[in-house]
Amino acid sequence: MAKPKKQPRPKAVTPKGFRDYFGEEVTQRTEMLRTIAGVYHRYGFDALESSAVETVEALGKFLPDVDRPNEGVFAWQEFDEGGNGDWMALRYDLTAPLARVYAQHRNDLPTPYRRYAMGPVWRNEKPGPGRYRQFYQCDADTVGTASMAADAEICAMLSDTLETVGIPRGDYLVRVNNRKVLNGVLEAMGLGEDAAARDDVLRTIDKFDKVGGQGVRELLTKGRLDASGAFIDGVGLSDDQAEPVIAFLTSKADDAAGTLANLRAAVGDSKIGAEGISELEQIGELLAAGGYGADRIQIDPSVVRGLGYYTGPVYEAELTFEIFDEKGRKRQFGSVSGGGRYDDLVKRFTGQEVPATGVSIGVDRLLAALREKGRISAQAKGPVVVTVMDRDRMADYQAMVAELRNAGIRAEVYLGNPKNFGNQLKYADKRNSPVAVIEGGDEKAKGIVQIKDLILGAKIAESATLEEWKERPSQFEVSRADLVAKVREILNSQD
Repeated sequence: MAKPKKQPRPKAVTPKGFRDYFGEEVTQRTEMLRTIAGVYHRYGFDALESSAVETVEALGKFLPDVDRPNEGVFAWQEFDEGGNGDWMALRYDLTAPLARVYAQHRNDLPTPYRRYAMGPVWRNEKPGPGRYRQFYQCDADTVGTASMAADAEICAMLSDTLETVGIPRGDYLVRVNNRKVLNGVLEAMGLGEDAAARDDVLRTIDKFDKVGGQGVRELLTKGRLDASGAFIDGVGLSDDQAEPVIAFLTSKADDAAGTLANLRAAVGDSKIGAEGISELEQIGELLAAGGYGADRIQIDPSVVRGLGYYTGPVYEAELTFEIFDEKGRKRQFGSVSGGGRYDDLVKRFTGQEVPATGVSIGVDRLLAALREKGRISAQAKGPVVVTVMDRDRMADYQAMVAELRNAGIRAEVYLGNPKNFGNQLKYADKRNSPVAVIEGGDEKAKGIVQIKDLILGAKIAESATLEEWKERPSQFEVSRADLVAKVREILNSQD
């Protein structure tokens, strides 16, 4: 009789494109989400937690390929005896679910409906360095009003949010543009209803950040040589046709009035372009009334994002301080947030246009920015560790840790094998604990405890001379009654 085949053990490996988050990373993200939610709540937005799973039908045209529903999203078909079960997918953003929620519950929701949502989203895309298939988004949206006051409010709230989480004024800029102005430029170019030509122009405009104004001009006309020496064919427009695009992309002036004047020249007689400029002017006036100057929010025509998605104002928050990349080169940190007005999304469900505007913050990028600025540490303090010198006196140690916790101090009792005291201190080091509490039989009899400042001890061990070590002891003997006070004093000295 053949021996049954042994089942291989599963591999303990993270799925491709995903990662695990430990301790302080999770704590820092949770704290950031709490801080951002506080700003959103202060602005009058209500929390919404929708399902992580939507039907592919509800996610709709914003799927990368509707003919292959498992491309771009993580999707599966529900079991059905006839093989006609619904296709379901993990949400790839927080906006498409909002459209479904509003359409479904609009008779019960206030209009306008102001909501914020936070949570993970999933994208079935090719992973790369720093690019994961699961990441957090933090959105705020207003649905049901076409007023530019809603867009101005989103920009103001974004500015306040960045400053509240620890990005100081001068290290960021919220930049605002309007898709209608770009549509006016396309009209001024004389492209009319030539959809293919318009798409070619939009794709070229999207390369402005990489190739600059002259590069865009070349790509719109005869073509250009790229950095590798390869020739890239141009769209084939005349120089006169390309001029409105260049005028649009380079229309930023020293102040908002100058920028708006340059944009009026770029759109010519276009009605839709003039409408977009008027909306930008309204947003600028509303922000100025609220005290948001050009040091925080600016009109900037070079902001080109979501060309097939946004229908009016678009905005982007960029961190302007410099960092060093992996090759040691200086560069700006870049964008951490973006959004805009999307008036067509809910219409898919209701058949009626429902105006909406909103913003999304990349939480993980914002956390990375704060680490770059030294505002948060990648490794925070662990808990105070109460060591165990006598396992028969566990109740004494539990009493100590209870006192510390009741005083608001993070603490734990060592729960491993207490036989080797050195292993307990190694455990505390691995936990990045700031303090260890020691009470053996002798200390118990005398009514005292030993309190070891682990952070100071590590610093002294690194560089101190014997004389310095004697002058700066890192272990203190105090009365048992003074346990909490001494631990708090040490913790405060470490901050």
